Amino acid sequence: MADSPQVIFFDAAGTLFEVRGSVGEIYSRIASQYGCEADAVQLQQNFARWFRLQPPMAFPAGTDEDKLREMEKGWWSNLVRAVFADCGSFSHFNEFFDDVFERFRQPKLWRVFDDVVPTLGELKRQGFRLGVISNFDSRLDDVLRGCELAKFFDSVHISTRVGAAKPAPMIFNAALAHHRIEASQAWHVGDSAREDFEGAQTAGLQAILLDRNNHHADNPACITSLKQLLIRV
Repeated sequence: MADSPQVIFFDAAGTLFEVRGSVGEIYSRIASQYGCEADAVQLQQNFARWFRLQPPMAFPAGTDEDKLREMEKGWWSNLVRAVFADCGSFSHFNEFFDDVFERFRQPKLWRVFDDVVPTLGELKRQGFRLGVISNFDSRLDDVLRGCELAKFFDSVHISTRVGAAKPAPMIFNAALAHHRIEASQAWHVGDSAREDFEGAQTAGLQAILLDRNNHHADNPACITSLKQLLIRV
């Protein structure tokens, strides 16, 4: 491993926290309150398929916050409409979508991984600066606060505000510029081989792949728990 970093960046969803249950289960449960009965497994399959087909969740840098929130919501509305497209008539879709969109900014729909708080706390105690680089929208601010994680981070860079989504170098470069450091002085930790590991490597950061299921045991840059960072710094 390279020399200890000046800043350690983390991905958010899938790295720091995950959805409680599944998106399909949540959509199905809430949709039933609006008169639409849809199978959770099918919704989850639809979500996985259509999420991959969506354009990057990135909008022009410097977009006014009110306009940004409108664009973020439109991005998600297009996705969720596609998820429910084969479920028949859904006359109260707009009301359902407004509800579910707001619920996903609340901490009760997210579960923080057990290794997160102890690791972040020890890294901060040791004096490391920490940041988030995520292909998320502005609701991440509320999620981090609600999950009591915001206090650990010196910066948060999200794709919708930066104007580029991982694996594009631009979002990594924006975070580096904020901290006034070179890429060689930073680590990035995330659970996606393409967006986090390959993206960070391409941008010149020391990339660490969080592989909790140990699918890449032969890769020395992989860790199976965030706690393993503490023996690398």
